[in-house]
Amino acid sequence: MGVSHFDKPKSDVKQPCLAKPIGLVEGPGGLGQGGMAATLQEDSRETESKYEEYGYNAQLSDRISLDRTIPDYRPKKCRQVTHAADLPQISVVFIFVNEALSVILRSVHSVVNRTPSRLLKEVILVDDNSDSVELKASLDQYVNRRYPGLVKIVRNNRREGLIRARLQGWKVATAPVVGFFDAHVEFGTGWAEPVLSRIQEDRRRIVLPAIDNIKYDTFELQQYASAAHGYNWGLWCMYIIPPQDWLDRGDEAAPIRTPAMIGCSFVVDREYFGDIGLLDPGMEVYGGENIELGMRVWQCGGSMEVLPCSRVAHIERTKKPYNNDIDYYAKRNALRAAEVWMDSFKSHVYMAWNIPMTNPGVDFGDVSERLALRQRLKCRSFKWYLENVYPEMRTYNDTLTYGEVRNSKASGYCLDQGAEDDDRAILYPCHGMSSQLVRYSTDGLLQLGPLGSTAFLPDSKCLVDEGRTRAPALKKCEDVARPAQRLWDFTQSGPIVSRDTGRCLEVEMSKDANFGLRLVVQRCSGQKWTIRNWIKHGRH
Repeated sequence: MGVSHFDKPKSDVKQPCLAKPIGLVEGPGGLGQGGMAATLQEDSRETESKYEEYGYNAQLSDRISLDRTIPDYRPKKCRQVTHAADLPQISVVFIFVNEALSVILRSVHSVVNRTPSRLLKEVILVDDNSDSVELKASLDQYVNRRYPGLVKIVRNNRREGLIRARLQGWKVATAPVVGFFDAHVEFGTGWAEPVLSRIQEDRRRIVLPAIDNIKYDTFELQQYASAAHGYNWGLWCMYIIPPQDWLDRGDEAAPIRTPAMIGCSFVVDREYFGDIGLLDPGMEVYGGENIELGMRVWQCGGSMEVLPCSRVAHIERTKKPYNNDIDYYAKRNALRAAEVWMDSFKSHVYMAWNIPMTNPGVDFGDVSERLALRQRLKCRSFKWYLENVYPEMRTYNDTLTYGEVRNSKASGYCLDQGAEDDDRAILYPCHGMSSQLVRYSTDGLLQLGPLGSTAFLPDSKCLVDEGRTRAPALKKCEDVARPAQRLWDFTQSGPIVSRDTGRCLEVEMSKDANFGLRLVVQRCSGQKWTIRNWIKHGRH
């Protein structure tokens, strides 16, 4: 099984959870009858403007039934399972800001239609200060007429962001179990019973329905293969292959242990959620809260799982309604999570974002209350979590220094991995993104490029002096013919010297090279290099 991913931990990424699936199965659609698909060919200004506004084809959504049927993608075994008659009730919370009205209403219709009425206590719509007029009186009138007493609307007076908006929904919820969902989802048949059964068995479980995809342009359904939810060291989330013990078991209906959550849907015992500290209210907008919750639940005695027998389809929008600078908030929130939960491994997060650990230029706020929460709950170490919950994560404890590397002859230019599919390091104007993340290890490896955080991702490459030419190579570390070729001596404000050949990595002027600068390995001439960040090396 292959895995695709979205592993860009810096400002070259704008969405914290544009995670690609590890496998796809095309569904039969759900566009209705007749010429609905033909409407997709219309090239109208209205269609384009709605795409721009919502990040999906809102004009098409308006033409699709609010009560449409969608494919049942549950494993066959799920359909044969019976559940207890005394399952707890659930409050379903939808968060929205400037969504298309038809998309919100389809989410509501879907959960009402596919949840037994005895189990659905209420539906809570949290409006995070939308600007759209139709999401005010029109929405109120519709739900009050169609679902009197069942649907509640909570309106924020200012834009709080997804994290704090969810906390508003939790405060209003009255059922013993609460489910949090984006307001652009549709629920699969029988989604609720298996989730409620798992939480009834153990209130310390946070259960994630398996996610399928609603295509943003056609609204067709696409089945995603069974996956756990992981993340890289930048705390960008992604789908990962299920744990080996789940694969070995051969039961496609079994719950999948997951280190964290993608974040668009999760279900939790209401009181337990309060006991473990909810979502961190000090995080801004969104991004990182889903990873932090996974770490916290596992480290503090709970668990998190994906349930293939419960399926929710979700629109992966092409744009988000919140602040365009979402990568700043993702970075800020990632540092908050790292400082509270990751012990000395927090250095990996700073490394992944290519920022210094001291004076990082990011104000992540006061974390004293969250540290006190960790102490009060007597939570385990992050090392325990890596070993027992997320063993697929690569660790970089051997790092001495990291960050941008500059040469004294070309101070505005940084060592850069260049094109990912190329085998040449280059000099490029310094920008601080992940392609200019250089890591020097205790054993003398000089690696370039983003951290290959998990076993599913390619790792950063090694700088190599093969001795045959003046051009330094950039290769997968394990592919270097003679390991000595990849070892360097590097001192701050000194030369970078190949241990194998004694030659130095240097810069020469060349009319033929980009920016007139070329990297070479040659007889040392006294050029000096500096690297931005140093880590005090020690045992974790």
